[in-house]
Amino acid sequence: MTTKPKAKRYRIRRDGALAEGTPPDGLSTAEIDAVMAPASAAQEPDNGGFDLETVQVALHGEVSTSQNNASNTSIDAIRREGLTGRQLRMARRVAQKNGLAPTSDFDAVRLLRQNGIDPFQRSAVLELVSSDKKAPAPGPAAQQPPMPRTAPPVPQENVQLPQTVKQPADTLPSTEVRQPSAVEDRASDILRIQREIASRRRRKLMLLISRLAFFVMLPTFLAGLYYYTVATPLFATKSEFNITQADSQGSAGLGGLFQGTGLASQQDSTTVQSFLQSRDAMLRLNEELNFKAHWSQPDIDPIQRLEAEASNEAAYRVYKQRIKIGYDPTEGILKMEVIAADPETSQAFSERLIQYAEERIDSQTQKLRTDQMKGAFESFADAEAKVLAAQQRVLELQEQRGVIDPIGEAGGLMSQIVQFETQLWQKQLELDGLLANAQPNRAKVNGVRGDISRLTNLVGDLRGSMTTAADGSASLATITGELRIAEADLATRQLLLQQAAGQVETARIEANRQTRYVTIGVRPVAPDEATYPRAFENTALAFVVFAGIYLMLSLTASVLREQVTA
Repeated sequence: MTTKPKAKRYRIRRDGALAEGTPPDGLSTAEIDAVMAPASAAQEPDNGGFDLETVQVALHGEVSTSQNNASNTSIDAIRREGLTGRQLRMARRVAQKNGLAPTSDFDAVRLLRQNGIDPFQRSAVLELVSSDKKAPAPGPAAQQPPMPRTAPPVPQENVQLPQTVKQPADTLPSTEVRQPSAVEDRASDILRIQREIASRRRRKLMLLISRLAFFVMLPTFLAGLYYYTVATPLFATKSEFNITQADSQGSAGLGGLFQGTGLASQQDSTTVQSFLQSRDAMLRLNEELNFKAHWSQPDIDPIQRLEAEASNEAAYRVYKQRIKIGYDPTEGILKMEVIAADPETSQAFSERLIQYAEERIDSQTQKLRTDQMKGAFESFADAEAKVLAAQQRVLELQEQRGVIDPIGEAGGLMSQIVQFETQLWQKQLELDGLLANAQPNRAKVNGVRGDISRLTNLVGDLRGSMTTAADGSASLATITGELRIAEADLATRQLLLQQAAGQVETARIEANRQTRYVTIGVRPVAPDEATYPRAFENTALAFVVFAGIYLMLSLTASVLREQVTA
């Protein structure tokens, strides 16, 4: 018995979904969307809001048949498969292409499966896409006006209400085994891949952590354990000193520009630094203060302890590690740090090394000063000997000739000659006066002539005595010449002696300028606390070193692996 269908009105938004109200019993939202699909595909008026239309859904009060119940059951099973909206729309299009008239997307899937067509098969999708791309043939159908945007009429005689089935109070889960769909397979594959990636990442992370723990953390822990618990406390005595020289007064030229700076004694400072770091200094320190015995004490840990019968080379390696000397060229300061197992020994080592530096500086300049003074003294001694010889020659001449001052004696003779010549000139005038008389006095004339003759002979004898010697000895002129030569040689030797004396004084000043002194700026003082080991700094340094080595090896291995697999 058929009842009159009841109509309900639902408001539909522009996109085809329900705006208000709920779908009636037996019809899903998808079915209403399927009904509204042709209408929504048409031209929509632009009213600035929702395009409200009326959809009439016929509701019948008749009881559905068993065929309808089976159809509803299959549709419910398809709905439980969890198909996406894209798959449902594709199924509707495939059903329409095959000439079927589904009432909804789920009904399209059901009809296709009843006809043996898989709506999700790749070939069906490709045929659908290729057919969509073909342009429609021109004809009367292509020129038809678009259908009005109204809901399609629902046949009244074929629509029946679903049969109301009373659900039992206790519902059990279905025992039906459902085959997984392609979407579920894809989702499960993605989930499995994600789990594998996460597992691989965790495995690689654990391998990385294990490698870091073995190659970095474990060595760092062992190093820190050694520095904090095993290492013997060591004491360091620090001192600073520089090499200076005496100021040279009046030093000019380029050398005077660097006077008083570190460049003036740079060579000496580097020489002292090299000596203090040499085996010679180590051997002297071992002979005087037992360097080997100190570092062979059983109280020192095995890593830092020197063997009892160690060779000089092994002791020298320890010496270079424990005696640290640095040179600052800008200030010309030598900085020394001496490390020992106790503070008193450290201070004693430091003081003795400074003493070695002073001795080395003195030995370097002593030869230069000696050579400079030796040459000056030799020149002065030679000049002095020659002066003495010249003086001896003058003395011998004076003794042999009997003339002390030939110049004085020659002057005396010349004065006598001048005096006698004056008398001779007076007698000659007197004679001329006597002869001027008409009858001169013969006796006076003869007397005056006798005086003139005697004076003339005397002056001649005096002049002859100056140039010739009557008894065979040297004349006064010869004696005067010899004495003058000897005296000139004596004067020359005296001048050379004065120059040699000046050279000696200059050499002495230069030797004093070449003298080097060790000036101690910071005296060595024994510390009251242990300086080494620096546990935290050394442990951090060990971590950085091991991490750097691990990183370098890892990068090298990665590059080699990439080159091999390329």
